[in-house]
Amino acid sequence: MDLNIVVMGGRLAAAPEVRILHGGATLVRYLVTIRSETPRRRIDVVPVVLWDADEKAAALERGDGVWVTGSVQRRFWSDDQNRRSRIEVVAHHIQKREDDEADGADDPRSEPLLMVEQSMQV
Repeated sequence: MDLNIVVMGGRLAAAPEVRILHGGATLVRYLVTIRSETPRRRIDVVPVVLWDADEKAAALERGDGVWVTGSVQRRFWSDDQNRRSRIEVVAHHIQKREDDEADGADDPRSEPLLMVEQSMQV
């Protein structure tokens, strides 16, 4: 059995980009930074998209701490006769972290795992 689940916590590197498409669907793009200390210190910037976001998710701001649950997807498109691709997280749920003031005091047993359990229920 294959499994494609992403749970991550990080900060928004930029303000969300909101697009309303021809059919009326809403697409919100985020860039989420994730800091790691092991095995070496680094910062990854992960592109995240959320379809039909509610107003709370679209109203997030640069620097806000967020929890994201979703799945990894690779998209393909053609650009000036070049075939391109991008790997991104397609979010099922994104929310502002309430522990934003408690820098680094995230409890891994809390909110994100609850969101994963809820999103896995069919």
